[in-house]
Amino acid sequence: MLTGIRIYSSDVVWRHILADLNAVVLDAPDTAEVNLDDISLEIPISALDLKAVILSALDNTKILQDVFGKAVYLPQLQAQIVVWLYKTGGLSLNALKKVLGYMPNMTTHAVDTAIYQLRKNYGKDFIQNKNGVYIIGKL
Repeated sequence: MLTGIRIYSSDVVWRHILADLNAVVLDAPDTAEVNLDDISLEIPISALDLKAVILSALDNTKILQDVFGKAVYLPQLQAQIVVWLYKTGGLSLNALKKVLGYMPNMTTHAVDTAIYQLRKNYGKDFIQNKNGVYIIGKL
């Protein structure tokens, strides 16, 4: 039901529930897509209502609109890169891979290709690399 969504909760019971719903339960909130501790839930809650709350927390439409100045649609990986760089102010390639769910030392060109596509579509200065840290530049 929540397959692949990276969620943090400090509550042991919620961690078990999230794991049973196939979420990736993290030990620290810094790489989570959703921090359940930051969401006020009305208890009791059904599994479907919980899913709706979590999916709502995943909606990054406002962040993308802030970055681009208008509503845009991006492929999932590109959107995640923009959102994480916006939220953090910048990440190294290994840190970016980690928050996207890749092993930092794993050989993959998915992240590099997504950054290339963002630069191709929005200008070479959109995603900048400053001393090994990727940041959002200007459109």
